[in-house]
Amino acid sequence: MTGHFSSLLGASQTGQVRVPVTVLTGFLGSGKTTLLNELLREPDLHGTAVIVNEFGEVGIDHDLIANTTEDTILLPNGCMCCAVRGDLIGALVGLAERGASGGSVLRHVLVETSGLADPAPILRTVMGEPAVKHRFTLAGVCCTVDAVLAPGTLDRYSEAARQVAMADHLFLTKADLLSEPISQELLDRLRGLNPTAAVHQERGKYVAALRQTMQTPATDARSLSSESGSFYRPVTTTGEAGDAPAHSAGITSFVITRDDPLPRDGFFAWLDMVIAMRGEDLLRVKGIVNLQEQPGQPLVFHGVQHLYQPPESLPAWPSADRRTRIVFITRGVDAESMDESLRVFERRRRPGPRAASSPDPSSKSTETP
Repeated sequence: MTGHFSSLLGASQTGQVRVPVTVLTGFLGSGKTTLLNELLREPDLHGTAVIVNEFGEVGIDHDLIANTTEDTILLPNGCMCCAVRGDLIGALVGLAERGASGGSVLRHVLVETSGLADPAPILRTVMGEPAVKHRFTLAGVCCTVDAVLAPGTLDRYSEAARQVAMADHLFLTKADLLSEPISQELLDRLRGLNPTAAVHQERGKYVAALRQTMQTPATDARSLSSESGSFYRPVTTTGEAGDAPAHSAGITSFVITRDDPLPRDGFFAWLDMVIAMRGEDLLRVKGIVNLQEQPGQPLVFHGVQHLYQPPESLPAWPSADRRTRIVFITRGVDAESMDESLRVFERRRRPGPRAASSPDPSSKSTETP
């Protein structure tokens, strides 16, 4: 039976243009709405739609509003704000149909979550809902983190930890309220929850980084380049890589690397098995894979729990580092066991030595009967 990941291979070659969706999340009071309002003041957002829970929660300035209906506000800069009112699927489909029926071309969508929301259901909608996934693709997840209150918030609320763990970009806010620089302890804690997320600390550049994310596919290899730091490391022992710190709400992260190319069928069969058995606990998975069958064209993929977007084969490696690197952010998954399971599939599917030629059946045996 073909697994979920293997079944996506044909879809990756369709070439259909899909609209990128960026998810903006962050715990209550972390500055998410402030960042969103700064984005809405950008001069040119034609083709951009922003989906929020309620207009009143965002507090859009009245002098920014050019036209409004019950569920839609049009801003002079071309941005369209939509109130989701509990139906994200309907909001996304409505945006797609509006563009298809002669409206302005839809280029980007940003979805703002509520402060207590787990981003996973939104990501599942974008990546798995049949009415949505063929029209939209995940661009990335951005999360605001209150530099003052984050340590206590991460201790008390598992939702905050999951928001950090599932993000591609972390924006540290309210640092101006601190009497000293952001503590290394907090930075290390965020890295422990999410070793691959870009951590932004220059407040004046947040909107530019958010807009860049909205334009960059989540499968872009830049998020997995070797320049990202020391987090691309081989999995070691369970005690070093597999134990989740007590403060991380059971969330742990690790990276599996391979120096030698992987057999295509073995890797696909392994990932199908991992998704089937532990999908619920895979908060985020992303990787760049060196396959034996296409060593010059790395495979880039990413997923959330059971759902993965069609993998993409890059025309060339983005850097001199040609190792396979697979990043897991999980809940209760043992790193060493995951690493060993891949080795099992490598051995099963890796081509073996050519068998010795069979003896000529016409030749006589010299063995004693």
